[in-house]
Amino acid sequence: MQQQNDDMEGSMESPNLEFEYGDTDSFTAELSELYGYTEEPEFSLNRDYFEEDFKNHVKGRRWMELSMEEQRAYVMRLLDALEVTDRDKRLKVTRAILYLAQGVFDECDTETDVLYWSRHNVFLLYDMGIFTALLELLSMEIDNNQACSSAVRKPAISLADSTELRVLLSIMYLMVETIRVEMEGDSPERKATREAFKTELGSPLYNGEPFALLLFTMVTKFCSMNAPHFPMKKVLLLLWKTILFTLGGFEELLEMKVRTRDHLNLPPLPEDSIKVVRNMRAASPPASAMELIEQQQQQKRGRRSRRSAFVDSLEGDSPYAKKQPLVKQDSLDTYNERDPFKNDDARDEEDDPEDVDSGIEGEVDPLDRDVIIQPPPPPPPLRPPTERVSFPKGLPWAPKVREKDIEHFLETSRNKFIGFTLGNDTDTLVGLPRPIHESVKTLKQHKYVSIAEVQIKREEELQQCPMTMGEEEVEETPAEILYLGMLPSLSQYVIALLKLLLAAAPTSKAKTDSINILADVLPEEMPITVLQSMKLGIDVNRHKEIIVKAISALLLLLLKHFKLNHIYQFEYVAQHLVFANCIPLILKFFNQNIMSYISAKNSICALDYPHCVVHEMPELTAESLEAGDSNQFCWRNLFSCINLLRILNKITKWKHSRTMMLVVFKSAPILKRALKVKQAMMQLYVLKLLKIQTKYLGRQWRKSNMKTMSAIYQKVRHRLNDDWAYGNDIDARPWDFQAEECALRESIEKFNARRYDKNQNSDFTPVDNCLQSVLGQRVDLPEDFHYSYEMWLEREVFSQPIQWEGLLQAQ
Repeated sequence: MQQQNDDMEGSMESPNLEFEYGDTDSFTAELSELYGYTEEPEFSLNRDYFEEDFKNHVKGRRWMELSMEEQRAYVMRLLDALEVTDRDKRLKVTRAILYLAQGVFDECDTETDVLYWSRHNVFLLYDMGIFTALLELLSMEIDNNQACSSAVRKPAISLADSTELRVLLSIMYLMVETIRVEMEGDSPERKATREAFKTELGSPLYNGEPFALLLFTMVTKFCSMNAPHFPMKKVLLLLWKTILFTLGGFEELLEMKVRTRDHLNLPPLPEDSIKVVRNMRAASPPASAMELIEQQQQQKRGRRSRRSAFVDSLEGDSPYAKKQPLVKQDSLDTYNERDPFKNDDARDEEDDPEDVDSGIEGEVDPLDRDVIIQPPPPPPPLRPPTERVSFPKGLPWAPKVREKDIEHFLETSRNKFIGFTLGNDTDTLVGLPRPIHESVKTLKQHKYVSIAEVQIKREEELQQCPMTMGEEEVEETPAEILYLGMLPSLSQYVIALLKLLLAAAPTSKAKTDSINILADVLPEEMPITVLQSMKLGIDVNRHKEIIVKAISALLLLLLKHFKLNHIYQFEYVAQHLVFANCIPLILKFFNQNIMSYISAKNSICALDYPHCVVHEMPELTAESLEAGDSNQFCWRNLFSCINLLRILNKITKWKHSRTMMLVVFKSAPILKRALKVKQAMMQLYVLKLLKIQTKYLGRQWRKSNMKTMSAIYQKVRHRLNDDWAYGNDIDARPWDFQAEECALRESIEKFNARRYDKNQNSDFTPVDNCLQSVLGQRVDLPEDFHYSYEMWLEREVFSQPIQWEGLLQAQ
């Protein structure tokens, strides 16, 4: 009970979170999340191997003192040393390269110096061709069956099993992330290097596939239990940053969307959604059941004391007997306090019907009614409206209407007033009354045609008229190349990512058969002291949070880029997510104390890179570990929550079958609890998810959640003729949910077959009817046919009677 009260107070007083959503966290935060706290001793190991080799070849000097040419010569020597067959020697060389990528921190005094030299060295390493060499080593390690089989047999996997892979992936991550991030003082050469690296990563240069496909293969191999020693956190971080670099982040997405709309001759976008959300203010969250019960008890106590005073005054036994008008005024105030239109705190903050009986709070006490019937006193002075409720000056979003909505509106109107319909005609308004003309004009003013609608229409034309439409010209964008590479195994990739997300979710229970995602965080020797256990506990929680962050950001990027590239590519990925139980998985993730997850303190600032490599390590105590950092919230956890809500919104939008899944899995109370987080963007996506299912939740739910309904009206975009808040006609609309998904799947399969499966188009290939040219064609026969062709002739030709007369007649 005490804990519930604490939660209640925390939710009531939670401040607005000063969080700015973006592609990634700050550059240093992204670098520090690459390393686990158990890897901290390896920083000095990398330095020792570098200095041992460096002193042998460059005597009496430091790395910073070398000229550019001398540095290039030394990197070339390291590159040659990577060719050795001895694994231990090769590991020492890769550690020396990692030390360079980490910014030769032993020669630096400040964190800024470390980041400067890290950036300098990474560009140097890329120019010298280190990335390609590391890629070959990574491929060797992935195919190292001996390491895989020994890891499978081990009862417990630790940090030592993934050493080579961790070092290689760390260097590659530092190179991708450092070159990806553009700095103000970058020279033209560095900008050219960035573009070259971006093109290289996104092109099918690595065994005919983009680099991301190699990392996807690592993920599926790990999840199939064939390689449990793979360091999944590093793989997922590198995969996410590779996709972010090659396809582009949210700003690039917006630019591409603007260009595509312009190319398709569509009107420009009404607004930039991320900018609109940044200007939004968070709404105060709906109250919990505990808060409501507390309010009800206070109200009852208040009524009882007023009622007893009033009864005493009527009997003349009270000193207040001569002040009856004041008592009446007091009782009227009681009623006013309970009036739903005059108090937006006590009445509007209802919880779900299953949490609290909404009938209790709407009733007025019979004795209070008697008082109200008496002659009313002069009305009290009105409070200024600003005290009660503050309405927004205008809607944050431009309303939208789909072509389909206008057609449906006109079809209904024509049936009502004329008695027949005109199909998809939205221009003919003959016979319709003037208000209908005005309505259609307003609807057309706000009509929004999406890129997806144009793509679907184009696809229908290509399917119906394959000969006249000709071959489709498909632009080789990075998203197109990636989709083509992912297509054969896409379902495996999606299932693997969701398995990892489930294993990393804080609500998941430890099971013996679940995936062990801690291969790159558990030390060889388990902790002995309490302090070591606390440190490892923080490290494990942080490790899981980073995995959730990487997967949520990666899935969102894939969905957004594929949707822009072609709607059916997006639908294919989304359908695989739905079939792999993504909807209940995300709801399971949110079915926790979301406030405590967002304010989690699973980080030790003193151990974060680059802080830990330039400062003396302070003595860690249990108190300092428990205190955590001073931040109001954890950036990565809030980022993950918003990403997961956006994914859920994307895969359920306009899909009645998936919206019903939200209803069936009782998502409304789970999502409502997420509104306690006072951050505008997170609240917006929660409200969007509540809006699409409101009509299915029933009148009682809507009546009991008026504050949530008001927030939806204020913050979510209006669809002008969307009956979301009432749902009067849903009983008369029996949705065949299975048919909806099957029709979508059929459209996706037709698209994939037409565009990517060239064998399917054999019906339309030209046929050669000339006897001479057909007999003159060279036919490649298999080798074994040469040994058995006599038997074939005997069986297929000589032993078969030929009806020559029949053949001549057929001619």
